[in-house]
Amino acid sequence: MTPPAPDRATEALDPVRAELLRAAHADAEAVMDRAEQEAATLLDRARAEASAILEEARQQGEADGAAAARDRLVRARREARSRTLAARREAYETLRHNTAVRVGKVRRTAEYAELRKRLERRARVLLGPTAEVTEHPGGGVVACTPGRRVDLSLTALADRALDRMGGEVRSLWEP
Repeated sequence: MTPPAPDRATEALDPVRAELLRAAHADAEAVMDRAEQEAATLLDRARAEASAILEEARQQGEADGAAAARDRLVRARREARSRTLAARREAYETLRHNTAVRVGKVRRTAEYAELRKRLERRARVLLGPTAEVTEHPGGGVVACTPGRRVDLSLTALADRALDRMGGEVRSLWEP
């Protein structure tokens, strides 16, 4: 397989990518603020519940109380961890959704026709001049040749941009 020809589409997409990253950061920060507040509330509740459980266990007696407190504290911690992970997952899914909605709005801009042409050219660079290129319903293109497929839809491009951010995105909701 020969390497693809130099790609000017990447440079042309830099402003779009930069705007997507800026918007993704803004959305992620807002979602993360909410998620952190929810996580803090859940942790406070879990801590309060663990304290209450511990006090109840002490009152029930040294032997029975200690074992019960440990079991309940473990469950409370697991529940808090589960809820924190669920809040983080929800934050990421909200970020992905909001990014997809924003990138979908590119279709209604004057620049979309030129962007679509550049995406089609990129697809043909990747798959060859005989590739069948079709418009994706959500914007962008999908190209196929026998045994190969390239998805250059706007949502796929946005997802790849978030994936490339990797740890940077995760750092928005991790302590």
